Amino acid sequence: MKVCIGVKNLNPYSGKRTATLDLLLHGGKAPSWLLRRMKRLGRIISEIIITEFGIDEFLIRLSDPLWFQAFAYVLGYDWDSSGVTTVLSGVLKSVLNEDLGILVAGGKGKRSLDAPNEIKKIGEIFGFSQKTIQDFVRISKLVAKVDNALIQDDHQLYHHTIFISRKKDWIVIQQGMNVREKTARRYHWSSTNLKSFVVEPHTGILGDNKLPFVLDLTSSKSLEAQKISIDLIKDGVNVIRRDLSKLNALKNRNMTLDSYFINQQIKLPNMKHIHIRFLPRRVNWEALKKAYEISPKTFEEFVEIEGIGPGTLRALALVAELIYDANVSWVDPIRYTFAHGGKDGIPYPVNVKRMETVIEKLEDILEDLKINKREKADMLKRLSKLLPRRKP
Repeated sequence: MKVCIGVKNLNPYSGKRTATLDLLLHGGKAPSWLLRRMKRLGRIISEIIITEFGIDEFLIRLSDPLWFQAFAYVLGYDWDSSGVTTVLSGVLKSVLNEDLGILVAGGKGKRSLDAPNEIKKIGEIFGFSQKTIQDFVRISKLVAKVDNALIQDDHQLYHHTIFISRKKDWIVIQQGMNVREKTARRYHWSSTNLKSFVVEPHTGILGDNKLPFVLDLTSSKSLEAQKISIDLIKDGVNVIRRDLSKLNALKNRNMTLDSYFINQQIKLPNMKHIHIRFLPRRVNWEALKKAYEISPKTFEEFVEIEGIGPGTLRALALVAELIYDANVSWVDPIRYTFAHGGKDGIPYPVNVKRMETVIEKLEDILEDLKINKREKADMLKRLSKLLPRRKP
């Protein structure tokens, strides 16, 4: 099955660009002979980049979705496979070490749940204080929660890795799966220039075909809904129950919000009556009571409260939008999709100049590698295929 990939809001290394790639969902595991080769070459390339450009630059490049993809490809992994995320992350986890100044926690499936314990071990190796270790554990959990609950795109996280440097910089690369549609999305984060965990925090988001409705509470267009959600928490659970019951009554009676609000002499955009279909089936009222007692000052603090999940956040967003007329973003953060394209040369909307820069940097690195001529030629040949063929 093909998965069409789009890239949003790339990091400072590449500038804010957009691009699309074409991935295939592949099952199974990478063969052992390939993994051995990827680890050997991955170690050499990583060491050269860190030595020449520094740990910070290496992390910034990994947080660039296109650079990450090209890195996997030059190591021999299929450009068009969704396994790029899990395999390359696993390879890097095995080859990065204390000497290089970067260690990795987490992984695929159950390994993602080991991230907190592995972060503690990383902190001990790097000599971090207990507070710093706790901060990294918090970051790991918060980033995962944001992509599972604040961006509601029907993809559940199954892969989570956090790269931590000796200098206390970090990046997160995680991936979600839509089991029903068998599609994947990859989310990139970086501590570099991160201003907020809940407002436009990503360096890149890659995903399948653009969906008609995705609740994106990380969008700057959803700031008003974030603020109203905090106000609702301060007003108490009963107010939220009352407002939500109004929306449920409308949904159950099959009324349109247009007719309801016209009767109330309130004008709303025509599109908003559609969003009532997305009312959650379940709201965690106990978690909301706990939030009322805690009285969070910011939306980020509210999101971190245990039990505040996708359904509860969606309920508050809909109340904020449909009753209090707040702006909420329902635009899929995947800006572009394309049905065809990639290494076979069929044109697709990728920033060719930027891709050439990525390739040139990798080619320069390959020239310095202490590997045999045949391997070097093979890798350079693969890199040459990354660019779409230009019409004469």
